[in-house]
Amino acid sequence: MSTTQTSKADGKLALSPEPQTSRDLVTLAPAFKRNEGIELTAQLFESVEVNLSAVIRRASTLTTRRSVKKQWQAAWLIKAIGIIDLTTLAGDDTPGRVKRLCAKAKNPLRTDLLEAIGLKPGSVTTGAICVYPTMVATAVDALKGTNIPVASVATGFPAGLTPLAQRLAEVKYAVAKGANEIDMVITRAHVLGGNWRALYDEVSAIRKACGEAHLKVILATGDLKTLTNVYKASMVSMMAGGDFIKTSTGMEGVNATLPVSLTMVRAIRDYHDATGLKVGFKPAGGVKTAKDALAWLILMKEELGRDWLEPELFRIGASSLLGDIERQIEHYVTGRYSASYRHAMG
Repeated sequence: MSTTQTSKADGKLALSPEPQTSRDLVTLAPAFKRNEGIELTAQLFESVEVNLSAVIRRASTLTTRRSVKKQWQAAWLIKAIGIIDLTTLAGDDTPGRVKRLCAKAKNPLRTDLLEAIGLKPGSVTTGAICVYPTMVATAVDALKGTNIPVASVATGFPAGLTPLAQRLAEVKYAVAKGANEIDMVITRAHVLGGNWRALYDEVSAIRKACGEAHLKVILATGDLKTLTNVYKASMVSMMAGGDFIKTSTGMEGVNATLPVSLTMVRAIRDYHDATGLKVGFKPAGGVKTAKDALAWLILMKEELGRDWLEPELFRIGASSLLGDIERQIEHYVTGRYSASYRHAMG
């Protein structure tokens, strides 16, 4: 199904078939069976060694072999808005800040820009809001009446080094407050020590604590040292029932990069080939510009296919990305770049 097309008559963007909200794009997409996980199967990852040079070479071609311009770029950027997990994870977060962020999630583009490209007010929203557990109830209340899910980081974010019982309690607390999705962090020591059973058991326990809430497993790839570790951690996390695998907390020295992302999406592809189960992907940390968003959309389309362009299977964790996308949309409409302060953030 093509969700975005260009009207030849007036050059405006149109969604076909036209949904009432961007979340309706999810219901129009094929239904995906949730990843229930499988038994830990070392044969699927134990002998894998990732060729760093080959990964870097392949990743470098993603942004050089093609360019997306004019109305097609605007259409891709509208798609990008619908997969953003609009995030605030600051020590000075307040209910007021979360409410403002939720207001932005519901109306990420100014009405005049939506109308100029042929979209109705309310037809575009972000993919989700992501907050700390203590802010979940505030976000749920602010998003009442919408289909925008609330995601919450948990399990001792960002280090993940609190005792397992406390991490499980934190997950259950966030779910009880209304979180639809949990972004957990793994114990990096399990990966660095090659203790795959411990990693599997950890993710499995947290998956169980999530109940009906979907689980995104944060690998903190900047701490894992090698792409081989990234691949193996990805596979084990999916086997344990992760609905998404996610690159980073956004607080490591190195966060989302295209080579790391390519390694993870290849693991997703291999897992799907082995099990028939589809797992989502979320890059987070350092994805700040519209150009960045286009690169990751191209990665998903080329490596995994059209199904992975929907928010059920692809998210981008970001706080400043939306502002740059809105600037690019205004440039498409007016031919001029605006100052960033013209676009309200949460």
